[in-house]
Amino acid sequence: MRAIQNFINGKSALADGGRVGVVFNPNTGAQQAEVGLSNAKSVDDAVQSAAKAFPGWAATNPQRRARVMFAFKQLVEKNMDELAHLLSSEHGKVIADSKGDIQRGLEVIEFACGIPHALKGEYTEGAGPGIDVYSMRQPLGVVAGITPFNFPAMIPMWMFGIAIATGNTFILKPSEKDPSVPVRLAELMMEAGAPEGVLNVVHGDKEAVDAIIAHPEIKAISFVGSSDIAHYIYSHGTANGKRVQAMGGAKNHGIVLPDADLDQVVKDLVGAAYGSAGERCMALPVVVPVGKKTADDLRERLIPEIEKLKVGISTDADAQYGPVVSLAHKRKVEDYIGLGAKEGAELVRDGRGFKLQGYEEGFFVGPTLFDKVTTEMRTYKEEIFGPVLQIMRAENFEEALALPSQHQYGNGVAIFTRNGRAAREFAQRVNVGMVGINVPIPVPVAYHTFGGWKRSAFGDTNQHGMEGVKFYTKVKTVTARWPEGDVGDQSFVIPTMR
Repeated sequence: MRAIQNFINGKSALADGGRVGVVFNPNTGAQQAEVGLSNAKSVDDAVQSAAKAFPGWAATNPQRRARVMFAFKQLVEKNMDELAHLLSSEHGKVIADSKGDIQRGLEVIEFACGIPHALKGEYTEGAGPGIDVYSMRQPLGVVAGITPFNFPAMIPMWMFGIAIATGNTFILKPSEKDPSVPVRLAELMMEAGAPEGVLNVVHGDKEAVDAIIAHPEIKAISFVGSSDIAHYIYSHGTANGKRVQAMGGAKNHGIVLPDADLDQVVKDLVGAAYGSAGERCMALPVVVPVGKKTADDLRERLIPEIEKLKVGISTDADAQYGPVVSLAHKRKVEDYIGLGAKEGAELVRDGRGFKLQGYEEGFFVGPTLFDKVTTEMRTYKEEIFGPVLQIMRAENFEEALALPSQHQYGNGVAIFTRNGRAAREFAQRVNVGMVGINVPIPVPVAYHTFGGWKRSAFGDTNQHGMEGVKFYTKVKTVTARWPEGDVGDQSFVIPTMR
């Protein structure tokens, strides 16, 4: 049985505590590996390694740190096929989605390659008599990231790419469900030229998370996962004096106005709702057609497209999505489907009990479609995180606008229309953090920032882009005066800057 270990100080390290987690192959349902679950001592070992590496790495000039990022990018690209197959074997997403997962992470690494420009401070000459004022951005120290199972390459790179490029050292606690790719990324970072201890990987569950929250030498925590855990990490992390950005759950809506191109909308919806088995915080699980005719036409066009979807194993190049990550998650999604029918929604297509020939024990869920969903239903209020699309009918623009605006989550939303004025008004008024206009999954490019509102995010800064640079650095402002001649008899008076 393959054993997946921590990666501390540039080499593999056993997790202390003696506990292990099981890593499955979602395509077959069979166990394929064990991963050690770390306790506080393992976390401390990683922190001490990172703390030892920090002074030298922080003192390394930004150009040299950028060169490590360039080399890391090249190594990840060189090993793309290996990484994608490894990712798919543990997560279950098809190879094309795995490569997309890796590529979106690499885009943040590309942004990090320009870190010398992003770290430039501000300078004011002559702010007072003979006085100049300038600011500089400096790294925080040892920082940590806690990442979810659904993007085991992209989200770690979102975090450690910016953190390491700005001069910090990093502790990564990935999901124990698919832990191999994060370790491989750390190995490639060392191969790219990062010193030992700059990037460490510690596997574990709540015990490791609590150790990260409590450790006094960890200055900041970035998290992506469910909203309840995001709130837990944010509240406890900030109580321990740390900076925290914690991204939570989502229930993204797609608003379809009567003038939308329905053929294109259907293609976008099928990909956004069912791609990666719906296990994306930016998936589009709720579609809101405006007007009865729009809703009826949309439903009529959706059904045959959903029926054509091919569900297959991760390595099937023709499959549009694969299994969900675990048997427990499969049961959870199927329980939500049953709940939706019990709540009174019309179950148009039922994905429960889906079996793939030759892979009957795999964690597959068929594509599911509900119609006539209402705001009172739990299946609408909560995040299902599976291949389930819900149709909610709205009578007019205002009703459609209110649905995402009033939902507890505020991660992403999309509007489909040919009307520029309606789209502009929607984007300005909707109470959601990321908006797509005829774009079903509005994940911003790497040099902008990713982050939702309401219970989708806790903290004041977003992921990557300049928000990420701000999160992983602190500003120091210097006020300087260089008097001429003998200054022995001169006393300093606080300048008024007049």
